[in-house]
Parts: sequence; C-alpha cells; structure tokens
Amino acid sequence: MLVHGTTADHTTTWRLVLPELEQRFSVYAMDRRGRGRSGDSPAYDLQREAEDVAAVVDWIGGPVSVLGHSHGGLCAIEAALLTMNLRRLILYEGVPLRGADDFKPGVIERLDAALRKGDVEDVLIGLLRDVAEMPPEEIAQLRSQPDAWRVRLANARTIPRELRACERYVFAPDRFRELRTPTLLLVGGDSPPRELASATRVADALPDARITVLAGQQHVAMYTAPDTFVKEVVQFLEFPVSRLREGAR
Repeated sequence: MLVHGTTADHTTTWRLVLPELEQRFSVYAMDRRGRGRSGDSPAYDLQREAEDVAAVVDWIGGPVSVLGHSHGGLCAIEAALLTMNLRRLILYEGVPLRGADDFKPGVIERLDAALRKGDVEDVLIGLLRDVAEMPPEEIAQLRSQPDAWRVRLANARTIPRELRACERYVFAPDRFRELRTPTLLLVGGDSPPRELASATRVADALPDARITVLAGQQHVAMYTAPDTFVKEVVQFLEFPVSRLREGAR
C-alpha cells in the first residue's frame, strides 16, 4: 500500500513507478484525507491520519507492506502501532526527531499568509524550497508535469495544517521498541543532513530496521531515479525475512 506525502494524491507521487510495482505486487494507492477521492474533517490531527492508514491496511487484509513518502511516512509509522496486519514498512524521509527543529523561523506563518491571499503557487513552491529544501531543478521537474502540478496546487490548502502537525511531533523511541515489522528507511544521498540523522535514530529505535541511502538523490527519487527507487523497494519486499533479519541494525 502506498501513502503519498504533502500536496500529492494517489495519482501523482507514484505515476512513474506504479507500472513496475504492479508487475510484482497487488498495489493499493490511497488518497490521504482532504484530497483526491477522500473526504475531510473540519479539524486536522495526525492521529486521525494514522488511523486512516491502519483502517485501509486492515480493510485490505494482512499481511500488507506499506510504503510512505514524506508526511505519508510519518502517517505510516504511526499507523504501524495501530494494526497487526503489517508485513513490512518502508519510510522515505518522513519521520522527524523533533519537528520544531526542522523548520525555518516563521515559514509556516508565511505559507499560511500566502494561502489566505489565495496565492497557492507561492504556498506550494515555498514548501518545496524552504521546508523540503528541494533544489530548483527538482522543483522544475515537478512543474514540468502539468496534470500533477495542478493536483498539487489544488491540495495547497492542506500544507500549513500538515506542517503544524510535523512541527509538534517528537519521535519517542520507547513507543516503537516492540514494533518488530521489518522496516526500510530510504534517504537521499544529497538530501539535507537532518534526513540521515533522523533515519539513523529511527532505525536505532526499531528492533528490525535498516537504512538505504539513494546516492545522488534527494526527496523525490521516484521522479528523478525511478528505476533505482523501484529496485530498492522490490529488493526489500522480496527478500526472505530471515535474510532481512541477518542484516538488521
């Protein structure tokens, strides 16, 4: 099951890698709340998002492997505490150690102000540039896909609320000590150093986790290096559990 990040829906994040994944697995790509075919609620809460992911996993019926990108990764690891039907878990740059440390002062307020003015493109680009710290060429690559870019613009209203949820988040290792689901943490080799630091701490907290660094990539390897991305995902999902445990941290 695929869980997209902030701004995306099930049609955008996975469009270049979905055909290859579907050749090997039965794939479910969900729309998180407030976008695509999913409904919304007046108040936003990360716990509701985690419950959504767990509910879809349980509806599919276990064992289910879950891949979460960015904010979807945070939703996925929290959902892992709510369901017994997880087979394996893949998190691609989504879990902050202490969210408040990852944001430049005033960035959420600035994006919220732009949203109130109706400047949704400024909100979207501000997120990619100032929060995800994506380089101009990666942002340009996202903008070069007009249909997907329109979807992201339409979802811009959800950005400030998800950033606030991340800002409040603190990773508590003790909550995850019993999470024995084999877990892969993907990190772009050219991503900000905080991403590898966060992945390392998260992996250390889990009984069965490992890190793979995607050389030369940043936050969106599913666009910039889809073959590499698929290779790492498939390798992790298809390896026997015994071999995974031999290589666990």
